[in-house]
Amino acid sequence: MRSSSTTAGQVGEGRRLDLAHGPVTTAGVIAMGNLDARIEGLTGQAARGSLTGDGWGELVELTALRGHVRGRIDEAERAASLAEVFVGQAPGDPRSRVARARLAAHFHRFPAALADLDAAAALGLDGRSLDEERAAVHQAVGRYDEALVLHRHALSRRHDFTALSALGACHAERGEAAAAERWFLAARRCYRGVSPFPLAVLEFQCGQAWLAHDNLARARLWLESATRRLPPYVPAQGRLVGIDAAQGRAAAAIAHMRRLALDSDDPQYEAQLAGILGERQAWDEARFWRARAAAHYERLMARHPEAYADHAAEFWLTAGGDPQRALRLSLQNLALRPTPRARALVDRARRRVGECQEYR
Repeated sequence: MRSSSTTAGQVGEGRRLDLAHGPVTTAGVIAMGNLDARIEGLTGQAARGSLTGDGWGELVELTALRGHVRGRIDEAERAASLAEVFVGQAPGDPRSRVARARLAAHFHRFPAALADLDAAAALGLDGRSLDEERAAVHQAVGRYDEALVLHRHALSRRHDFTALSALGACHAERGEAAAAERWFLAARRCYRGVSPFPLAVLEFQCGQAWLAHDNLARARLWLESATRRLPPYVPAQGRLVGIDAAQGRAAAAIAHMRRLALDSDDPQYEAQLAGILGERQAWDEARFWRARAAAHYERLMARHPEAYADHAAEFWLTAGGDPQRALRLSLQNLALRPTPRARALVDRARRRVGECQEYR
């Protein structure tokens, strides 16, 4: 196989990037309406007992997708519940185990996800599909070398959007933003569909990768492309608002973040808003949103401690103002996911705890 530099193209951090001319997809508002209608139709079939195995898998996948796009944790929880029903309805169908494995991985229950994938293998799922699912889990827990082997093997068999974007996502998780961008651009060129969702998610992931490197200009290019393609995309909007605040556009950022904090049930937006308001010395409103975020993180940690330990640690380290608690949660997250990002969070928390002790 050709090297990553030649396969994915010579696009690096310092090169100009034009994302305005890319694949043409269905308008985002229309696509969201179609998504809602499809979920409603599949839900009706499930209620009547006429949903096929393919239909169950699609219902779980689309419900999870809608939750991601809208920034709604309750939708992801609904998708997980639907996956459980699918397993109960069709315990001998390997697709039910894959559906449940994906949602287990989403909520960072990685041993459960791998157990379901093993069960799917025993039920006859083909090795190629299993490799792709296992690669995603390995990647999530920081086993990047194993994930890359599986991703590259998939690419050698099928040089398409799915394989290329998965390889880009793995490099993004490793903190290799320039390499991730090359693979994402190659995937973008290969896209032949009309749905905006796969491309918007890809563009969001690349924006995230550049944000991790504090390259706000490069991140903005990708995130703006994602929101042009899919205007209701809440996570991409949230990252753009964060960039606006960091670049001195606090008033606009606050107004936009208020809307996100009210529309989404993910407390990260309440936490971000509290932080921006605190920097502007709007203490009363900052305290209000901080208290809301704290209460929401308490509830999420009770339901999904594996999935939200890192988010809660970030909150307590910043707007929450409790670095000791942030350190405990970041260590909990590191034990589950020994990734560079998790280690960096622990290091930040330790430094902050040390600073607070010196101050006292």
